Amino acid sequence: MTLQDNARRLRREMTEVEARLWYQLRDRRLDGFKFRRQKPIGPYIVDFVCLDGRLIIELDGGQHALQVEADARREAFLQAAGFRVLRFWNHEVRANEAAVLERIHQALLACPREET
Repeated sequence: MTLQDNARRLRREMTEVEARLWYQLRDRRLDGFKFRRQKPIGPYIVDFVCLDGRLIIELDGGQHALQVEADARREAFLQAAGFRVLRFWNHEVRANEAAVLERIHQALLACPREET
């Protein structure tokens, strides 16, 4: 299976938390910023990315507590490619979606906005 095939599969099989956040980010609903979901960047597939804002949003389930080193390598690669990475635990999105969206919004406002 290619990286692109895997990304398509992940888009079809979103988790409940991914679907919940995607509903808020899709169709430029967050202050006009365009997001993509399950987007390949280098050897990785990121959960959500705003290319204009150079911001990646990653949602972490419990398995990420066991893969700290792999996540650190992934984040270093993405930062070297010019992206900022915001990570949220799944329970953060469930418990306080508004606060998560506000942190994403503030991160986007902190960067120069490119015209699309």
